[in-house]
Amino acid sequence: MNTRTPPMQDATLIDALNQATSLELYQLSALVERLMTDPRRIVAVRRDLHLGQVVRFYDGRRDTMREGRIIEMRDAQVTLHDTQQRVHWKLPYAAIEPPQSAAQPGPATPPAQPTPPAAPRPTRADFARGDKVSFTDRHLQTHVGVITRSNPKTATIDTGEASWSVSYGHLRRVIDI
Repeated sequence: MNTRTPPMQDATLIDALNQATSLELYQLSALVERLMTDPRRIVAVRRDLHLGQVVRFYDGRRDTMREGRIIEMRDAQVTLHDTQQRVHWKLPYAAIEPPQSAAQPGPATPPAQPTPPAAPRPTRADFARGDKVSFTDRHLQTHVGVITRSNPKTATIDTGEASWSVSYGHLRRVIDI
């Protein structure tokens, strides 16, 4: 059972922040913003979420946790339908409480099944010049383009806006229908 006091109700923390200068608070705010938008943190939260799932989220206006159903997942934010107030919230992934099954497996959780072997990563032999491919950059943005050059370890992809050098393992073939 979690008996930890929610951060916004911790009197010691509030007293310490009240003692800080405005510059120190601004620096802390910038640091927290940078940590909350770190792609690794976003991916860690998104990994256990799916559309239609009901999750708990933090309502900063009321300093409470609420429940909402996921209706849209974007790169840096999620849209939830509040199950009580029937309104939509657009929130950063940091405001979402990780699902209980992912955060702390309990005794009721069945033992994990062995994971099947991962599919082999694509190699240079899987692609040719002129192939239409997609890839995700380090900021979790998906790009679609055409292979213009094949090097031993990377392919040069022209997206129309920029040229990217991407390793073959990060490429996915795009099929036009």
